[in-house]
Amino acid sequence: MWARPCCACTRPTRWACSVGTVTISFSDPFATPEGQRSPVRRFRGRLPSAVTLWTADRAGLTVSSTLIVDGDPGRVLALLDDESDVWTAIERTGRFAVTPLLAAHRQLADRFAGVLPAPGGLFATGEWRDTEYGPVPADAGSWVGCRLDQARPYGWGLLVEGSIGHVDVGPAQDPLVYFRGRYRELR
Repeated sequence: MWARPCCACTRPTRWACSVGTVTISFSDPFATPEGQRSPVRRFRGRLPSAVTLWTADRAGLTVSSTLIVDGDPGRVLALLDDESDVWTAIERTGRFAVTPLLAAHRQLADRFAGVLPAPGGLFATGEWRDTEYGPVPADAGSWVGCRLDQARPYGWGLLVEGSIGHVDVGPAQDPLVYFRGRYRELR
């Protein structure tokens, strides 16, 4: 089935159109074909996840595998990339901050995920509060400060466990959620 013309060239196109030197693609040309994708990864894609920002020292990473466990003390767990700058900083300092991102934080999430460029560094734009655990966005309604307990390889990631030493709970706001490879908003 042919789609309507996608540009000034007026040629109907199914997948992509070239206009001069610009190519507009309607699908990801680098994506693994559907039949070759891991069924576990496809199943995981069906589970919506809160988007959080993990920071330590002057490093940070967008993380959608965060789990908070109530107890005395409260605990936090997540799968991180063991080669990430934030893991290096957490391992060095033994502390980190976790902030649930809001619907208004899409660009911030992309910057810390490495999807958007960060001229001047990850913390060069926006307003930040320095805490003893790591920087926190100034407009963050809620965040926790944690001490590293342990980390171990888990699947293709690093399972990081920490004890919560500080909790700031602000008013409930619309969270940023990751579902099926995209950010979504709950309203």
